[in-house]
Amino acid sequence: MNFVVYGLLASALIPVSLFGKDVPTSFPVDPSQGMERTCFQTSKPFSSNGDLRSDVAIVYGIDEGLPDRIATWRERGYRIHVMSGASWGKYYDYVDGRFDGTNHLDEAQTERNGNKIGHGEGMYYMSPGENYGKYLCVGVQRALDAGAEAIHLEEPEFWVRAGYSEGFKREWQTYYGEAWQPPHTSVDAQWRASKLKYYLYRRALQQVFDYVQAYNQRTGRKVRCYVPTHSLLNYSHWHIVSPESSLAQLNGCDGYIAQVWTGTSRTPNVYRGQLRERTFETAFLEYGAMQNLVRSTGRTVWYLNDPIEDNPNHDWEDYRTNWESTLVASLLQPDVWRYEVAPWPERIFGRKYPKKDGHGEREAIPPTYATELQTVMSSLNDINQSKVKWDCGSQGIGFVVSDSLMFERGEPVISDEHMSHIYGMALPFVKRGMPITPVQLENVNIAHYLDGFKVLLLTYQGMKPLTPEVHAGLAKWVKQGGVLVVCDDDKDPYNQIREWWNQNGLKYSTPREHLFEQLGWKDQGAARDEAQSVKCGRGKVIWLRESPVRFAESKDRENQLVGIVQDASKGAGVKWQESNYLLLRRGPYLIAAGMGESDDNKEKVLQGKLVNLFDPELKVQDSITVKPGSRYFLLDLDAVSGGKTRVLASACKALPYKQDGKSLSLTVEGVANTLAIVLLHAGKSPQTVTLDGKAVNDFKFDTKQKLLWVRFENESVPRKLEIQF
Repeated sequence: MNFVVYGLLASALIPVSLFGKDVPTSFPVDPSQGMERTCFQTSKPFSSNGDLRSDVAIVYGIDEGLPDRIATWRERGYRIHVMSGASWGKYYDYVDGRFDGTNHLDEAQTERNGNKIGHGEGMYYMSPGENYGKYLCVGVQRALDAGAEAIHLEEPEFWVRAGYSEGFKREWQTYYGEAWQPPHTSVDAQWRASKLKYYLYRRALQQVFDYVQAYNQRTGRKVRCYVPTHSLLNYSHWHIVSPESSLAQLNGCDGYIAQVWTGTSRTPNVYRGQLRERTFETAFLEYGAMQNLVRSTGRTVWYLNDPIEDNPNHDWEDYRTNWESTLVASLLQPDVWRYEVAPWPERIFGRKYPKKDGHGEREAIPPTYATELQTVMSSLNDINQSKVKWDCGSQGIGFVVSDSLMFERGEPVISDEHMSHIYGMALPFVKRGMPITPVQLENVNIAHYLDGFKVLLLTYQGMKPLTPEVHAGLAKWVKQGGVLVVCDDDKDPYNQIREWWNQNGLKYSTPREHLFEQLGWKDQGAARDEAQSVKCGRGKVIWLRESPVRFAESKDRENQLVGIVQDASKGAGVKWQESNYLLLRRGPYLIAAGMGESDDNKEKVLQGKLVNLFDPELKVQDSITVKPGSRYFLLDLDAVSGGKTRVLASACKALPYKQDGKSLSLTVEGVANTLAIVLLHAGKSPQTVTLDGKAVNDFKFDTKQKLLWVRFENESVPRKLEIQF
């Protein structure tokens, strides 16, 4: 017998015997919990404000109090992961020398003026020496002893403005075999400083991963290791260096959490000469960049969604609008179905934030938003759907990014302030309803990595290939029928740094020249503003000798690029289609986003029996119009009609444990003092609805649509919701 939980997810029966005279403190086991579909992170012991009933609770911090915090979540039925900072934390005993007898204050990341870069509470961002990784292993062992099933080391971050500490100078001498150079004194020094920063955190994380792997071998356990990290686009924009794609090549790295949220995605960028926040579009590209790290690698990624953000001075409407944008952006990445539904849930459901008018006392989360959040969080457990179909603009177009985007963000020459060398190539296609995808240059030689791509855009302005081998992968893809559009005027000063294309017998002026040689392009005399093309096997290379930054400057410049890509698409067999929205079906779910700043004024109308999961009332609508700026996460009732009584959506955990022809019983639990709504398909109107034996009078049955809505107040303990027919 099958039941549907969190939308349509099949689950097994939960024995009635679990409910005796005493209500259990631990929620019954969800048979699908082992898939670890959803998680959240918290530095607190269990609390009613943090009880999101996700599959996993990620307990934060590797201090001495960790085992006690873990115990409070485990006894409530959560799977346990542990997270701590990779580059910062309350690691005072390492800094002051209590750990190994050596004071490590000179490893604090330091600016040119001698200021150490802090993270609050006396913490510093660290330039990790050899013993730093060993120190992290001591705290990780505490997590292992407490039974953690996975370790997350978050945000391995090295600020571009750093690189002046004595510890960093020592590492430079060891790594390069030459005296340290102040990073701001030349592009070569800045590049080499960034490469070293990139390496140091890769080394530190490998130390921890190796430690965990050795532990697994000794004990027979299978503890996994993950890295929660911002996207490459955000780190580059914020002037931070992090190992990013190279982490997937480390032994023992099982994947990532994509730390994309309002705080990263509202960073302004330029489109048609206008600098402004574009939270949805930026988030869509950020999430794409993170999925791009693991595609074809077999590794796992969760997408972070944050219902608020780190800045505590916005109002609830701002948080809600931007969360819906980032949530929809994440759902428009069909290869990912795991989510971190919240960091720090206690600050969402337990703190107060300013009113919109800025006057009066701060206010707690609006009841409607609390209900909406829990409805969406529960529905995310059901998003692993096999039926996936786009209904919008052209697919098969990507733009190439490299980790070296982070290496050209410091003095004396900084790549474009607003990252227009990337957004100038990407935003024109997002705005035309095309799900353009970032493509990680370092991964192009992975088998099947470029499958599905027909057209790729590439520039070496603001980034460079880290190895020559990636050009073989690009050339192979072109020769098999791909079209590569290169936008580059060869004027980036970083072309002149000491790197592989001009070292060890190679004498290329730019890495682009090496790529073109691999592609068989002999004539490199293209005129400015004039695109030239050369056949290469079954594919083609198009070179526009132009800075991609200019495509962000005006509509005319944008149209120049779009016209070239449109022609390229025809040659690659891509059906050219534009829309002013993105629309994706994932099983019974429809995810839609209307584009602002679009030339297309046509409105997309969706018809059927649709429930907007952002609607706390879960009303059924016959039609929904996707307008510019609108965001939708919809349940298509026509795709789930018929069958037994079952849960379709719920603003709480709602796990069936007993069903017969006359009744359905559910175990329910949610964040305390919030309003729950459960939407069910039911063949007939119920006679009674009870919650732990007490009558629930707030229910409604629609005879025509065979839908039942039940409302009650959540509590953070498991309770029995029984529906008698």
